[in-house]
Amino acid sequence: MDKIVIKGNKPLHGEIEVSGMKNSAVAIIFGTILTEGKCVLHNIPMISDVTASFDILRSMGASVNRIDKTTFEIDTVNIVPGSAPFELVRKMRASYYILGAELGRFGHAKAAYPGGCEIGARPIDQHIKAFEALGANVVCDDDTKSVVISSGKDGLRGDSVFMDIVSVGATINAILAAVRVPGTTIIDNAAREPHVVDLANFLNAAGADVSGAGTDTVKVRGVSELHGVTYEIVPDMIEAGTFMIAAAATKGELKVTNVIPKHLESITAKLQDMGVEVEEYDDAVRVKYIGEISGINVKTLPYPGFPTDMNPQMGVLMCIANGKSTMREGVWDNRFKYCDELYKMGAAIKVSDGKMAEFLGGASLKGAQITACDLRAGAAFIIAGLAAEGVTEIDNIRHIQRGYEDICGKLRRVGAEIELVSE
Repeated sequence: MDKIVIKGNKPLHGEIEVSGMKNSAVAIIFGTILTEGKCVLHNIPMISDVTASFDILRSMGASVNRIDKTTFEIDTVNIVPGSAPFELVRKMRASYYILGAELGRFGHAKAAYPGGCEIGARPIDQHIKAFEALGANVVCDDDTKSVVISSGKDGLRGDSVFMDIVSVGATINAILAAVRVPGTTIIDNAAREPHVVDLANFLNAAGADVSGAGTDTVKVRGVSELHGVTYEIVPDMIEAGTFMIAAAATKGELKVTNVIPKHLESITAKLQDMGVEVEEYDDAVRVKYIGEISGINVKTLPYPGFPTDMNPQMGVLMCIANGKSTMREGVWDNRFKYCDELYKMGAAIKVSDGKMAEFLGGASLKGAQITACDLRAGAAFIIAGLAAEGVTEIDNIRHIQRGYEDICGKLRRVGAEIELVSE
């Protein structure tokens, strides 16, 4: 078992580079299933979710070759639909994109129930609703833990899809399924996140006709085929936000590079409200601790609101800010599981109904042995360890490795005493 060991209370200083966006990369990697040609993808983050995605494609008959550190060539011409190994699919949440991509290309699909972090109830009912709107028959087999999709008697065709809730995964799956289906599909109440836009841009570069991505109405006009393409993944806004908060929490100063500042506006605004200095450049932000950090109220919302994936990291900063802060979770149930571990470090937090937490602030965090309960909680514990007095040991770090490329190495280069330890 690996763990991360941190000797804290050391300000971070210097430049830290952000990798390609995890949520874009996995969607686009599975999106290559729709193409009939070689795709070259740049700015791919080397994280375990990406590795698992490549393993799934290879097991289905695809060719995946590494060109350089962050560039891969993928050829899915010879993949066999329905052949994704269940044990690999169960390792990650985004594996459900196999369903939309297979349905769009072959007219049928089969895959295991997805895995990944368990953050409250995360059903796929909106995905199924989208597939059925396109004319598919969907069977969820609880005995085999699998989803089997076939075309209805009239085949697949474009239609209207209304999302009952704003769901990034369901929006992406609806786009994947509709791209090669005859007719026009209109997705209303669609997610607006940057990775939805990134996927649409990738598909359009491959010959698709997707418009409106980044708004709440996405229109997909079906095309007969998609060709290979060369494409670069956008930077990861959540990794960038994690480093921004780490700079503030450690009373340091970081220039976070390879970012799109517009994607970070909600994070930047809240840090500035707390008294942290944030300066924007064309493709970077500089974050500087300039004195007392004040408490604040935050509610997580779908993009462009404050991201739910930044809830735990901001929660750590609220623990050490002066005065009371509140965090209301507007996306996922049970997002505040991470608070149980922060208590061990001396945090003062009151969670009510799993949807809101009150951070009493002013805590002097102490090093402790803690367990990462999900991806973003694990990142938050790293921030807490960096800011705390003494030594913090984090285990179950497989969650962190799902979404952060070489996080220990990156933080060491800006002054952190942090090590990945194998036992």
